[in-house]
Amino acid sequence: MKKPHILVVAGPTAVGKTAFAIKLANIFNGEIVSCDSMQLYKYMDIGSAKPDTRERQMAVHHLVDFLDPRDDFSVAEYQKLALETIKDIISRGKLPVISGGTGLYLNSILYDMNFADTPKNEEYRNKLKEISESDSPQTLHEMLRAADADAAELIHPNNIKKIIRALERLKEGEAQISRFSDIVAENTDFEPIMICLTRDRDELYERINVRVDKLLDDGLIDEVKRIMDMGLTPDDISMKGIGYKEIFDFLRGEISLEECVELIKKNTRHYAKRQLTWFRRYDKMEWINLSEYLNDQDALEEISRWVSRKL
Repeated sequence: MKKPHILVVAGPTAVGKTAFAIKLANIFNGEIVSCDSMQLYKYMDIGSAKPDTRERQMAVHHLVDFLDPRDDFSVAEYQKLALETIKDIISRGKLPVISGGTGLYLNSILYDMNFADTPKNEEYRNKLKEISESDSPQTLHEMLRAADADAAELIHPNNIKKIIRALERLKEGEAQISRFSDIVAENTDFEPIMICLTRDRDELYERINVRVDKLLDDGLIDEVKRIMDMGLTPDDISMKGIGYKEIFDFLRGEISLEECVELIKKNTRHYAKRQLTWFRRYDKMEWINLSEYLNDQDALEEISRWVSRKL
């Protein structure tokens, strides 16, 4: 029996994934499943570059704007929701279009990553917490980098909770948690058609700069103020996203607005580079450099022809 397909539209931040995913969903009778770790939170519309009301009217979007930012949310929980959503979309005769740039989320869809029965070590966890409180977060991150460099690449140095969990798992003898080459069991429930959108570096970086300026013009600072009023702090996982953590520092008087803006742009560029590095690991990925086309419409037409041949 022929396996159903899913269409993956991946790529770095600011490359234009949302617009292409919506158009491809319309062309191929699809519904979009977000693969973005920030767009799932409510109240965080601007900084996450979440699809707006008009875009969500153009195509059905799943796993967007449903989670309270005060709640914890794990990759395991994302995997469960995403796979359930994909199964439902397929059951209705439609094509799931996976759109986003969070590599580990995408991995949880494409591979049989088992998150169950993770060992716990309370004594070691408390010791790590003491280190984080008496020293800097960077100390724990360096400990993780020494034990599993791949895991350290995936976890932000300020995300103490995730760093401690990763170190705890390694301490208990679990295989290195994120080595891509070790995850070989593909999800056999569907056949992925995978596209990674990219652009020439200078063009991508300029798009990042323009996007950051637009987010600020659209009211990102006020959005972060409202989130602060809800009681959220930089220690909350949802606030680790680029744009939010820098503005927290600005609002607390730790950096100037100019420094804040430049830091957001720099961190976004670095993040885009890490995303591209991650996506290059997928053998099935078809790379589309949008800078090589006269316009996005020409690129869309070629992508559509390529997808049609795969379906």
